[in-house]
Amino acid sequence: MSTQREPEWHKSSYSAANGSCVEVAEGKSVLVRDTQNRESGHLSAGASEWTALLAAVRGR
Repeated sequence: MSTQREPEWHKSSYSAANGSCVEVAEGKSVLVRDTQNRESGHLSAGASEWTALLAAVRGR
């Protein structure tokens, strides 16, 4: 029997002080969710897709 751990979420370092931010949990997949709408679920991406997204956002 395998036990599944809850993801360890952390807020973006670019988050605003008013709580308008996203949270990320890193593991086999990278999970992303809206802090103000946690109950709405999350997006999931593989590590290579997440790296590509970050590179694109950074303009590299």
